[in-house]
Amino acid sequence: MRADARKNRDHLLAVAGAAIAEQGVDASLRDIARRAGVGLATLLRHFPTREALLEALLRTSFDELTAKADTLETSDLPGDALVSWLRDFVVCARDYRGAVTAMMTAIEDEQSALHASCVTMRAAGTRLLTRAQRAGLARTDIDGTDLFALAGSLAWLGDQPATAPRADHLFEVVVSGILTGAASGDAVGTAVERGSAP
Repeated sequence: MRADARKNRDHLLAVAGAAIAEQGVDASLRDIARRAGVGLATLLRHFPTREALLEALLRTSFDELTAKADTLETSDLPGDALVSWLRDFVVCARDYRGAVTAMMTAIEDEQSALHASCVTMRAAGTRLLTRAQRAGLARTDIDGTDLFALAGSLAWLGDQPATAPRADHLFEVVVSGILTGAASGDAVGTAVERGSAP
């Protein structure tokens, strides 16, 4: 891609990211194009569908989550590693209003532009869950699909005005249900002490 074309694409992504953060994933593509100072046809030339635009916005965050999971797999504290990754997942999913619904739909739709990224990210979380389970630190009656659903639910709750003020507490409740015994208290306590719970 030529430098000028990449610059234009990056500008469109920056404008679209701000619009979606404000208005949600259903933000008007025409309005995004207007804010970016281009015609709708130009926006659609770069991103032919709303999903393609959302995938481009989310891909960097998804790749970072996958890379973080790779790093966390070497941690001596599998419970803490899982909690840390879950926290970052929730923050990522909440960055763009309504993205959780798109992610949950895309993971079941192989034709979706978001499908591959979501599957890769879910696999990364699954590896951390499995590691915590093998260490006896996480309940064994859930799998990566359950973990993805629970994390998505937490992100959705944080998106709702009525429940957003309770997001930290709800995160702790869900984590304590995933981890077992002392591991739950230790991992959540560490997150709170660091001031890094979502």
